[in-house]
Amino acid sequence: MQLFYTTHQEGDFLILEGEEAHHCANVLRHQAGHQINVTNGKGSLFHCTIIDKTKTTVRLMPDSEQKFETPAHLNLSIAIAPTKNIDRFEWFVEKATEIGIGRIIPLHTKRSERTIIKHERLFKLMISAMKQSNHFYLPELHPLTTFKELITGVKTDIALIAHCMADELPHVSKFIKPDRDVLICIGPEGDFTAEEVHTSENAGFTGVSLGKSRLRTETAGIYACISFHQALIM
Repeated sequence: MQLFYTTHQEGDFLILEGEEAHHCANVLRHQAGHQINVTNGKGSLFHCTIIDKTKTTVRLMPDSEQKFETPAHLNLSIAIAPTKNIDRFEWFVEKATEIGIGRIIPLHTKRSERTIIKHERLFKLMISAMKQSNHFYLPELHPLTTFKELITGVKTDIALIAHCMADELPHVSKFIKPDRDVLICIGPEGDFTAEEVHTSENAGFTGVSLGKSRLRTETAGIYACISFHQALIM
């Protein structure tokens, strides 16, 4: 299914803008009267008829709206340190969106090697991944968040921090409850510091393992995402 995305509404009409309008009108060459599918990233699928188009917009009339139930994967938040090689972090954002996730929180830690991210580019990657996988809920993308801001400001039912400071940490799967909000923290390539682990545990976080292998940051993020989804079907 070819899927477009917009949150722009004017009266009864939906409006495609920017790259979405360009792809619809200039790449796929849709014309007035053609029918297309549109999501708002909030659980709705609109079956629309194109009314008209300009150089920058496509105006649509929704013929019907199908509302999907809120998926359980929206309960999952992953706070993860962006990698020095930004391509690897973008890969994580794309694949986590395709698999299904509620929130992605780029995390700045003491050992972080990247302190700047391009929020708009990441957001566009998420939109593309949502459409590719025929999801109708777009994950939240937080701005770059400091470790202190995370442990003091983010509300969740279950707070987990994956680290390598101890040899016999319980596996992350033991704490995942699909009907509860779960936050899993993934550190940078040099791991969290001992101070960060200690501070998080004092704030109510539980240290967990992601298995016996030493994983790259982005791989650890995907592992955590898949672990959550496995819990959905058990």
